[in-house]
Amino acid sequence: MTKTITREQIKEKLDSNEPMTIIEALPQKYFDAEHLPGALNIPHDETQARAPDMLPDKDAFIVVYCASTDCRNSKIATDTLQHMGYSNVFEYVEGKKHWLEANFQVESTQ
Repeated sequence: MTKTITREQIKEKLDSNEPMTIIEALPQKYFDAEHLPGALNIPHDETQARAPDMLPDKDAFIVVYCASTDCRNSKIATDTLQHMGYSNVFEYVEGKKHWLEANFQVESTQ
């Protein structure tokens, strides 16, 4: 069963500096263009390979998102992380499109 989180809950955690790891499950070029503040890029098809190094704490609060409700990458990545033993993984189902619609801050690596 996938646990979900809202953009307001994410924003609240960011604003209060609560510990949280945000993962964008899209290919690098989309991440580079814009991503949620402090997010890491782990494309959904690389989760199994990259998570052990990038996410050493299996009890950390982790939020996974992708482009929008139509995108399945975050669901795939969330399921993979749960299968790998990560216990506190949440999917932000509405994704980056929803975040941008609220005019919330994003970062870019370009």
